[in-house]
Amino acid sequence: MNCWTSNTTTSYMSVTCHYITDFKLRSNLLDCFVVAESHTSQNLAQELSRVAKEWGIQDKIAACVTDNASNIVKAVNDILKWNHVRCFAHLLNLTVRSSVHQTEIQALILKVKSIAEYVRRSTVASAKLREMQLQMGQVQLRMKQDVATRPEEVTVEMSSERFVTGSKAILMARGLQRIVAHRQRNPSTHEPVKGMVNFLAADLEKRFGQIERVRVLAEATLLDPRFKKHAFVIERNAEETVSRVVGAATHAATPTLPSTEEEEEEEGGTTVNPPSEPVPQFWADFEERVTTLRPGVQNPSTGAMLEIKGFLAEPLIPRKADPLEWWRVRALVYQNICTVMKTRLCIVATSVPSERVFSKTGQIITDRRNRLSPSKVRELVFLNANL
Repeated sequence: MNCWTSNTTTSYMSVTCHYITDFKLRSNLLDCFVVAESHTSQNLAQELSRVAKEWGIQDKIAACVTDNASNIVKAVNDILKWNHVRCFAHLLNLTVRSSVHQTEIQALILKVKSIAEYVRRSTVASAKLREMQLQMGQVQLRMKQDVATRPEEVTVEMSSERFVTGSKAILMARGLQRIVAHRQRNPSTHEPVKGMVNFLAADLEKRFGQIERVRVLAEATLLDPRFKKHAFVIERNAEETVSRVVGAATHAATPTLPSTEEEEEEEGGTTVNPPSEPVPQFWADFEERVTTLRPGVQNPSTGAMLEIKGFLAEPLIPRKADPLEWWRVRALVYQNICTVMKTRLCIVATSVPSERVFSKTGQIITDRRNRLSPSKVRELVFLNANL
């Protein structure tokens, strides 16, 4: 979910949902509505709860992905008690912007800005730039002013709505940390740049150092056949994640006890269980020892442990392969952990899908259509996103 203010100074909140059906990742807009009250944790929690109740999904929410604002974090964690995942793109954006806001780096950026502005305004300077590019055999490009945006390559990788992204968060964070660590081992001779790299390393550790402890992301990573336990740097975190997945699979495999009404006789009739065939005494010892090993009678915990052991023993699939297609083929082999997988690989890594809704909303509420009522905007945005 995310919030946005239109050019008519009206505050909107959008809530999207992401789920797996027929082993395909699907996305839909649940609602895009006006938030008239102040954005307190209590008000945001009430709105999210209302949307969940309207769609009947209160008990089906695996996680809620939002930005890092304290009000929404408190609403999800403390009031609604949902699993909360902080938007990966937002955290990364905070890290990058903080690192370049150091005094020395800002001085460099101002110098580059002044050069870019001069070249853009001067036809002589622009012609000289093109001439130099031709002499050096380079593609002719125009000078650009800096744009406050997120790191594009990482954001694109992590913000897709059609592909699994939540399971990549741990690997992406570790990859970024390794890149910065490499820069630290091979430092720049320019002190401001060296200081920026050190700041980046410290901020990445602060924001992503414990990402393996984010349970739903860790479980999504483990259940992704591209990564499994190999994505974890700390072995203990991987083993704890395996234990949680086994527990969830055991719960999924445990049959629901019949209700009292179902146990009562229906319409005066009685239910008679067919008598079991007597076991000859010379087979009794063998039957006692192997009963729990037969399909259909082994306890759920044992079945879940056998499934996760078999799953982890399978070879990894290529990084660019579709993990959901792999699960489609093996769904009958790992039935119980497949049930858990559907509640984990549907988790997206960022709140960008909600932001995309606002990009469309901005095209609807224009200066020439600024008299649209909030209810009409709500209907138009819903239809635009879901049809």
